[in-house]
Amino acid sequence: MGISVHHLADVQSDSIGEMTFIWQFTVVLSGAVIGKNCNVNANCFIENDVVIGDNVTIKSGVQIWDGIKIENDVFIGPNVTFTNDLLPRSKQYPKEFKKTILKKGCSIGANSTIVAGIEIGEYSLIGAGSVLTKNVPPHTLWYGNPAKLKGYLTEDLKILNLQLQDKETGEQFVLDGFKPTKL
Repeated sequence: MGISVHHLADVQSDSIGEMTFIWQFTVVLSGAVIGKNCNVNANCFIENDVVIGDNVTIKSGVQIWDGIKIENDVFIGPNVTFTNDLLPRSKQYPKEFKKTILKKGCSIGANSTIVAGIEIGEYSLIGAGSVLTKNVPPHTLWYGNPAKLKGYLTEDLKILNLQLQDKETGEQFVLDGFKPTKL
């Protein structure tokens, strides 16, 4: 089927997977790699040293800077802000930008800020408006400024409290590695 690029987008990369949609006023630089079946909404910017997996949704107003890797099935809410330099100065660039990795299936809520050089674990959830300053383990729920661990997520997206109980049913879970499982 190919890709769909809005006529008001500036897409310079040839490395974009099939069935990916790129909407108006979005810029994708030539070195960026974007997987299949992605949706990059309006008013986004994607730099050169960026890899985006398959089935990724990037909502409007997101800039993805050099050094950011996004694995498959990730959701990035509107106006999420990424950084890639911990000591930014005008016209002074580091030898290498910090690497930030968003692992498979994680979700980042609207207006969150992701500080450079961290890893967000598989299937974790970062609440809207959070400021994330450190690594996040898989299957965890974080929010606030600075973001703190507030709970856990099961594979079927049940939210558990810090004691690993389902907030709705009271059902108890245990951690199998980082993955919550029923008792």
